[in-house]
Amino acid sequence: MLLAAASVAVVGCAFAVMGVGFTPAGKADDGSEDTSIAGSLATMLSASLTVISNNQDLIDNPNIEDKGLDGKTVLAQAQQIYQQRTGSNPMSVDANSRHGRLLRVEMTAISDVMTAHQNELNQRGIGFKGFIPATFGRLVTESFGRGAEGDAEIKITAPPELIRNRKARPDNWETTVIREKLLSSNWPKGQFYAAVAESKGRPAFRVAAPEYYSASCLSCHGSPKGEIDITGYPKEGRSEGELGGVISITLYR
Repeated sequence: MLLAAASVAVVGCAFAVMGVGFTPAGKADDGSEDTSIAGSLATMLSASLTVISNNQDLIDNPNIEDKGLDGKTVLAQAQQIYQQRTGSNPMSVDANSRHGRLLRVEMTAISDVMTAHQNELNQRGIGFKGFIPATFGRLVTESFGRGAEGDAEIKITAPPELIRNRKARPDNWETTVIREKLLSSNWPKGQFYAAVAESKGRPAFRVAAPEYYSASCLSCHGSPKGEIDITGYPKEGRSEGELGGVISITLYR
């Protein structure tokens, strides 16, 4: 299962595509199936965020009314990217399996978010609309959480000092993994961490996938540190290739 890097909601930019193998580190019990599911969900999220990132100029074009980015179109593009990255059609996953159910909940969330925001996206005369990968990713993960309630969660988080949305703050497990694993100087770049660990008092299979800043991120997150970016937040003074975010996936057991 391949998982490419994504745009991360808490930091709001398009990260460099890495295309690394989904081979998590850490003791994950007998979690091979869970690993496959987590990788698939993360890849679909990444693919959909890539679609939004690729169309950012179109979204913010004040002279074009109908952007052609309805739910069906964006989902179809995300499915195509998913297939390119994994070599498999997401619709071929057995709909009656846990994998198939969760993947379809996620795809429905992608489509629903785009459908719900058509009026906003298609406003003529307005440039920057605030509908960046950050916003889209948050809305998709929130919708996914409602559809998969009690079964799974997807969260886009980051090192605490990079958090812009308080809802995206890492929990204790995520914070520990970020500090002791993903930020470690000897951590293999692109390596995922997976383990069986509690979440909200329940046993779960948990995955933390690192995401790194690409050059395109630095207009909002680079230098000079403290300068206000287009979204209204101060820049963090970060550099290309540094850890910028984490896709955190929880599969309850």
